[in-house]
Formats: sequence, C-alpha cells, structure tokens
Amino acid sequence: MIRTKRVYEKPAKEDGFRLLVDRLWPRGLTKERAAADQWMKEIAPSDALRKWFGHEPGKWPEFEKRYRKELAAKTELLGEIRHLESEHKIVTLLYGRNDEKQNQAVVLADVLKRKR
Repeated sequence: MIRTKRVYEKPAKEDGFRLLVDRLWPRGLTKERAAADQWMKEIAPSDALRKWFGHEPGKWPEFEKRYRKELAAKTELLGEIRHLESEHKIVTLLYGRNDEKQNQAVVLADVLKRKR
C-alpha cells in the first residue's frame, strides 16, 4: 500500500516505511522529527521542473504531465519503492509542501499504483 503524508505531521505506526520524496530537505525539520526511514531525493522532480512550477496552482496540470515524463525515465527508483512496498507492506511518501492535493508525492503515488 502506498500512502502520502506531509512530513511535518506527527509520525504514526500506521505509516509503515517512511520515504521522503522531496529534492530539498524540509525547512526547519530535524532528522529526528522527520522520522524518515529513507530520503530518496532522486525520485523528486528535477530542479528545473521544481523551479519552473514555483507552486503556482495554474501550472499544476503541466507540472504533473512533465513530472510523469521524468518518472517514466526513473524505472530503477520506482522499482526500489515497489520493493520497499513488498517488504514493508506500507510505504508512506513524505512531502513538505503545504498542499495535500498538488504535490509530487500524489503524482508519484498514482504512478506507482497504476503500474502494478
């Protein structure tokens, strides 16, 4: 099972394996508070895409399209996440953005769920 959760929320046992999928470390958060089991910044959107998007809601559809294209080239990393899921049963994709619907973890989760 793949889930998403904001990294600033309190960790819970139900999170299973906690995987941070942001390219940059979340501001003001210690490693202890993040409680991430792994940080996979390479699966996050490229710096160019992240900067282009700039968290502008109107750019979301194009951001999502471009990020899916980037993910299509990251089959090895997607495979690693699928392996973590088979090993731990639950993988929670952690993100820093303060928007639960427009963030890279939502797109990544959808890609992982569609290609089973």
